[in-house]
Amino acid sequence: MLKRAFLGLLALSLSLVGVQVLAAAPASAAPRVVYYDASRAGEFATNFAQAAQIWNSSVTNVRLQAGSPATVVIYVDNGWPRAYVTGLGSGRIYMGRQAVDQGYNRTRIATHEWGHILGLPDNRTGRCSDLMSGSSAPVSCANATPSPAEAARVNSLFAGSAAPVEARAYVWR
Repeated sequence: MLKRAFLGLLALSLSLVGVQVLAAAPASAAPRVVYYDASRAGEFATNFAQAAQIWNSSVTNVRLQAGSPATVVIYVDNGWPRAYVTGLGSGRIYMGRQAVDQGYNRTRIATHEWGHILGLPDNRTGRCSDLMSGSSAPVSCANATPSPAEAARVNSLFAGSAAPVEARAYVWR
């Protein structure tokens, strides 16, 4: 309290004699932007936009944004949903209609596949609260929000404080 008062008086007296005092704002790292192209996602493009927004509201060190140059391209086909990760924040996602046809929630699938691109592996706990549990959770599960632990892991990866992500393929099954 006394120190703050002293610093305030010092700043006031210096300003009276014409010395400008600027307070330094704490430096904060800007989030890494991962650009994606969902133009090939067909009827699921909206789900991937929703999933990107869910991740953007859950983490601080990365932002998913439609645009160019895209390091992530999203496709649709009739197989199982899957992600081919080529590095942290890059790869291809296939929204396979097979899981949707079996009743799995579209946005949960999209958010889960984004999780792979963001460095998360499958975690087959069977719990609906774990986004990365994927198809091990009941078909009725509609939770598309990463758990606090999943969000923390993504923040850690994009802060550079975790082991690097290696190229890998993940299939929703």
